[in-house]
This record gives sequence, structure tokens and C-alpha cells, in this order.
Amino acid sequence: MSEIPRAPIERLVKRAGAERVSDGAVDAMIDTLEEEAIKIATRAIKLARHAGRKTVVEEDIKLARA
Repeated sequence: MSEIPRAPIERLVKRAGAERVSDGAVDAMIDTLEEEAIKIATRAIKLARHAGRKTVVEEDIKLARA
């Protein structure tokens, strides 16, 4: 089960210009976003630990995205 709700993803794809969005496209987008979010979170956790913190802060996320 996904952590990301379907409706907001469908709205985002439509905001990007799609007239209609298939269920499969929404599912694929959710999978992609979750995979990328986990990669970024993992890097951010490493940055926080390297800095001697247990708490992930905004800057960790921003640096992990780069």
C-alpha cells in the first residue's frame, strides 16, 4: 500500500497539462515519487548523522536533493 494518496497525484499531473490521467499513470507516478523520496531521505539521514544529529532538518533534505 502506498503512503501517497492518489487524488493529489492525479491533480498534479493534470496541473502539468494532462487532460486525463489513467489509473496506471497515477500508480507509476506514485511509485516513482516514493522511490525518489526514499533515496533523498536516506541521503538526508546520512547527512544528519554525519553532523552528529539524530534529527533530519530542512537543510539535510535540500543538500540530499542535489
